Amino acid sequence: MQIYAVGGAVRDQLLGLPVKDRDWVVVGATAEEMLALNFRPVGKDFPVFLHPQTHEEYALARTERKTAPGYKGFAVHAAADVSLEDDLRRRDLTINAMAQTEAGELIDPFNGAADLHARTLRHVSSAFVEDPVRILRVARFAARFASHGFTVADETYALMAQMVAQGEVDALVAERVWRELSLALAERTPSHFFEVLRKCGALKVLLPEVDRLFGVPQPEKYHPEIDTGVHTLSVVDQAARLSADPQVCFAALLHDLGKGETPPEQWPSHVGHEERGVKLAKGICQRLRVPKEYSQLALLTARYHTHCHRAAELRATTVLDTLQALDAFRRPQRFEQFVLVCHADSRGRTGFEEAAYPQADLFRHALQAANSVSAKALAKQGLKGSEMAQALREQRLLAIKQQRRSL
Repeated sequence: MQIYAVGGAVRDQLLGLPVKDRDWVVVGATAEEMLALNFRPVGKDFPVFLHPQTHEEYALARTERKTAPGYKGFAVHAAADVSLEDDLRRRDLTINAMAQTEAGELIDPFNGAADLHARTLRHVSSAFVEDPVRILRVARFAARFASHGFTVADETYALMAQMVAQGEVDALVAERVWRELSLALAERTPSHFFEVLRKCGALKVLLPEVDRLFGVPQPEKYHPEIDTGVHTLSVVDQAARLSADPQVCFAALLHDLGKGETPPEQWPSHVGHEERGVKLAKGICQRLRVPKEYSQLALLTARYHTHCHRAAELRATTVLDTLQALDAFRRPQRFEQFVLVCHADSRGRTGFEEAAYPQADLFRHALQAANSVSAKALAKQGLKGSEMAQALREQRLLAIKQQRRSL
């Protein structure tokens, strides 16, 4: 039995990055031997075990053979006769196909270290085409390592485009797409995830509503970048700057979808894009089985983001209506997420990347003023039901008006 550190831990150590999780591959062993050593089995599709003390994952060396379309269509062979090189060959990228002995010796049959030095994301072998999830993983690694100067190799782009043309991406299930998308949204520059997918043609298949935004113009007076797709990806990156919350980034991605359905004869104006965007955002959330907390924020942002932008112009009644629609009184955390997306939307324009966004504080102050009204005090007056609701609204409205006059 020989044990090697593999994958991300080896890669990140060579890059000088913090190593968060360590994965191990075991060569020359059987499942029975692992169980005899008190390893606990956890793998369903292939033998993976948890170390009895460290609880780190140890997988038996394995090979895979394509048997059907999609990411589930594999026959897995895990046995004592599978070599380390055989196991590394089935991995996605050369930088993830390195191993290290317990003594620290690097084993690098596919030149991953050279690609690390060249800052290149390159597929290991032609077996890459057998798993469409790898397209998403390459895009995610592009987002993760963009700040380190990594780019995707031309031959890997060509291979991914070939997979898209052959319909492999169509076989991806919603759960796998969402998993990779949500992980990408937690990276420092999520825009690279979507740029890679767009370049190989996968974005049009997986998120046609987003792909459709590219080439759609906006008024240059407000959007010097003009292109709605370019703006959307800038907003996503600005959201990542303002918050580490992937829910905020997801809402940023979907906030302007309605502009993709504006009739060309109306360009560059996009009157009513908010309502159109809500419908499209809802379709994406249903199709990808997006968690409720993500979808709710995204739909509210699509509908009300322009209200936040026009905070100084809105009537007090409209401000209060918006706060109620956002459920801001009961869910202040989600309200703050909404404001952050709107801030990112404002900054996601050429020349506005560092601009202040006073509208955010206008909405925050309005909420603070409305919250100063005591429902308990009204209840002590004997009000309840519709009378209570009406009185609460009137006093909140008055508080917002007084706060706005004090500015």
